[in-house]
Amino acid sequence: MTRYRLEIRVTPRPGLLDPEGNAIHHALDSLGYPGVEQVRVGKAIYLDLEADSEERARETADEMCRKLLANPVTEDYEIEVLGSPGGGGDAAGEAGPGAAPADAPGAGAGP
Repeated sequence: MTRYRLEIRVTPRPGLLDPEGNAIHHALDSLGYPGVEQVRVGKAIYLDLEADSEERARETADEMCRKLLANPVTEDYEIEVLGSPGGGGDAAGEAGPGAAPADAPGAGAGP
């Protein structure tokens, strides 16, 4: 078994209301940042997961998202393998239905 570090990005589905994103958008505008057209707020979840392969790590993370980490009615998610102790670098992401990429490396739950 190998330990894989995964980043899961969960975002509201396009077209659904995002009150937190709207509040941030209005605050940015009032602070003098009128060029911001849209803000969507989501969450980043970081997992260290033991699995037989990268593919199995992705499958397990996808199952976690469908069962707990993302609401399938209102949220989309994207899974990215950031690396493994032996492999090191970033790996290409795999998406559940559409989420915006984020460049926030780290471990544990998101901010």
